[in-house]
Amino acid sequence: MARSERILVTGATGYIGGRLVPRLLQEEYRVRVLVRSRVRVLSRPWSDQVEILTGDIFDPQTLAKVLAGVDSAYYLIHSMSRGSNFHNLDLEAARAFGQEAQKAGANRIISLGGLGDPEGNLSQHLLSRQETGQALREGGVPVTEFRAAVIVGSGSISFEMIR
Repeated sequence: MARSERILVTGATGYIGGRLVPRLLQEEYRVRVLVRSRVRVLSRPWSDQVEILTGDIFDPQTLAKVLAGVDSAYYLIHSMSRGSNFHNLDLEAARAFGQEAQKAGANRIISLGGLGDPEGNLSQHLLSRQETGQALREGGVPVTEFRAAVIVGSGSISFEMIR
């Protein structure tokens, strides 16, 4: 029996998101994905089983559209590919996402952060990941934050670098 809960997955074409979506579908959730490029998601075997919305996480209209009617949202994105200002961009995007999720009535946000002592000497990337979790929480929607070390698996960026 199909579940009524609608789940948004951002970063669905990434390593984690691309593996999460089939699991959610297997559990019969209604899945919506936000992608920057529709072409990148159409090659996925599950693309015809999800609601695909295209847009930019930095666009308020995109956020309102993708979060409308969503029960839970997976926040699996980062801005490292956008240049050296990624830290500020990550925080800006997370704050906007958290606030819009609150307005849309979402019940929870699940995000992927990074391990590390916040008082320690963290790389800009790890610091950004930890502060992103806090920025999401500022919106008022309960946030479950998984903090992972380097994720290595077939097809991941880390795996390809080692290989």
